[in-house]
Amino acid sequence: MIRLVADPGFAAATVLWIAAGVVCGSLSGLVPGLHANNFALVMATVAPSIGADPLLVGTAMLAAGVVHTFVDIVPTLALGVPDGSTAVAALPGHRLVIAGRGREALRLSAVGSLLAVALAIPLAVPVTWVVGRTYPIIRAWIPLILASVVCFLLVTEPTRRAQVGGVLAVLLSAGLGMVTLDLSPDGPLPVGGVLTPLFAGLFGAPVLIDAAKGGGIPPQADATIRMSPRGLGSAALGGSLAGAGVGFLPGVSAAIAAILSLPAVSADSADRGFIVASSGADTSNAVFALFALVVIGAPRTGVMVALDELPVPLALPTLLCAVVAGAIAGFAVVIVVGDRYLALVRRLNHTVVSATVLVGLVALSALFAGPVGVGCFAVATIIGLVPARFGARRVHLMAVLIGPLILTHLGWGLPVYRLGTELPNTGLYHREWVWHSGDTVSPS
Repeated sequence: MIRLVADPGFAAATVLWIAAGVVCGSLSGLVPGLHANNFALVMATVAPSIGADPLLVGTAMLAAGVVHTFVDIVPTLALGVPDGSTAVAALPGHRLVIAGRGREALRLSAVGSLLAVALAIPLAVPVTWVVGRTYPIIRAWIPLILASVVCFLLVTEPTRRAQVGGVLAVLLSAGLGMVTLDLSPDGPLPVGGVLTPLFAGLFGAPVLIDAAKGGGIPPQADATIRMSPRGLGSAALGGSLAGAGVGFLPGVSAAIAAILSLPAVSADSADRGFIVASSGADTSNAVFALFALVVIGAPRTGVMVALDELPVPLALPTLLCAVVAGAIAGFAVVIVVGDRYLALVRRLNHTVVSATVLVGLVALSALFAGPVGVGCFAVATIIGLVPARFGARRVHLMAVLIGPLILTHLGWGLPVYRLGTELPNTGLYHREWVWHSGDTVSPS
């Protein structure tokens, strides 16, 4: 017999903490170039000093992470500064902005994310059941799976020149990852790491450099979504399923998952469908990553690492409520803030805006990783210019994580830690590829 027990006091406290998370996620998502993982780890550092119930803090962190995945499309479209998860949507989104359809692009992203979460919750149970029983096999074949993903991305480039540019981007960014991901830089923030400088340089700065030579944001038309309900649903479903790959596989980002969801995107609305699918993959990842943490104990995102470190009791119904509330709030924030953000940026001098945001990215790099971070940002910016010069997709730059992960699994990496030593707090991905390299060192 199951008896439902209501606790009005706890429910009210949960609502307040989720609301606080919504505010934090909205602010972080609107900061150009701020990666959600870094923000989550900062929250994990601050949380113990609050002294609140860890479950309540966990709901706030989950809500913040979900809202961030909705809202970060706004600076991506207005300023051209994506992080690793939204980078793949930047070019299709920018094409719509240039065509005066930026308001529609914002709504496509918001609807795609909301639908993907709604689809991911019922899908998470069977998907997690399958992964939970096949994970040992998946883990053993991770190098081959990731290498196949890289090859798929290269083969699907439309021209030989773009394929050459993709290969160069993969090699250069993988080399950059091998050199930098083991670094333990000291920055002013208590939770540092090179993730923010790397993503800001690879995906943000090159777009800003190119945008400084453009004409800025043109006048924007109405916000009507020019995509059929069937096409919208199909793209959202593809994005939701692709989000499962992000949630369960190390090194696979939402950007890569969005590429893998291309078959679900209708050819007659490719740009619009791609925005829906990529946004859906990014946000549905919150659901699948939560189930991955509960079932296989693997924190796949910065928010899940933060939950694992507190540690937050894995009360799945309560945490899923935070995800759903964050998704609804994130949708509303994009609709309310997005249009105003585009209008504000349009009134400003685009060259000054690009230069100002570039300076801001340098400052973020210094905050998270000090002088080493600024150096990583500079090198990553040079490498990040490569794909566009060859007409290739920027998603190949995700090899900065995939390359070291593959090599480490094969035993060809450069491990600098031995069994039993404490892993310094250098960020999510470093911990994961040390953990998955076969060592028995705990990811925390």
